[in-house]
Amino acid sequence: MRDIFTEVFESEPVDPRESARRSLRPKKLPRRFYQRAQAGETAAAGGFPILLDGKPVRTPAKQPLAAPLRHLAQAIADEWEAQRDAIDPARMPLTRLANAIIDGVVKRPQPAAAEIEKYLGSDLLFYRADQPEGLVANQARHWDPVVQWARDALAARFVLTQGLTFVEQPREAVAAAARAIPRDPWRLGAANSATVLTGSALLALALTHGALGADAAWAAAHVDEDWNMAQWGRDETALERRAFRFAEMQAAALVLSMTKEQL
Repeated sequence: MRDIFTEVFESEPVDPRESARRSLRPKKLPRRFYQRAQAGETAAAGGFPILLDGKPVRTPAKQPLAAPLRHLAQAIADEWEAQRDAIDPARMPLTRLANAIIDGVVKRPQPAAAEIEKYLGSDLLFYRADQPEGLVANQARHWDPVVQWARDALAARFVLTQGLTFVEQPREAVAAAARAIPRDPWRLGAANSATVLTGSALLALALTHGALGADAAWAAAHVDEDWNMAQWGRDETALERRAFRFAEMQAAALVLSMTKEQL
């Protein structure tokens, strides 16, 4: 079981953008080798284990594949149960996120938190178009409420600008927003994933703290892309990659929802 698990997941990248690129490349998938996937009834090392035919599974770094809450562990097990003839990592975003958290964030949380804080210095939501009017209005409609939330809820007063010229943000604003970065490794890993996927730490933090839902955060992250496609036509390849990344976003949102006020 260990060898097959390694074969399927060990080469999977942590970066969701690279995951999206790899998902479009055809590769031979291993056949399903188990009859039943389920979460363990009692917590062990690392939490509630994911069991395949009653046997525990390990991550690519040989850590127990387990979650701190049983209903989260069951959601991971459900991905394994949903596999049919073959095991397709592209259809298992929650498992991939769990691997990344267990193998990376649990023992070394600081790099994940630092990446979110880095995004706060040049967040997507700070850089606005000056034309056309429709795009300006769409950005304001999706982004202004999040910037206002950061100001009201986090006491983080960021500077907005038009164009792409870098504007240094007040250190006080970055520090205030950084204090909202979760410390629990599961919530931190999910927030980090949402940050990378949307290109916005503010969207990720709003999602983390329940100020924004996954669909709204995803729409806000793609205002510019949607505007361009509305003007010039759909890009089917881009939309396919986007659908894959949205599954990653939904996995992050599920972790944040399931662990809210429990970790």
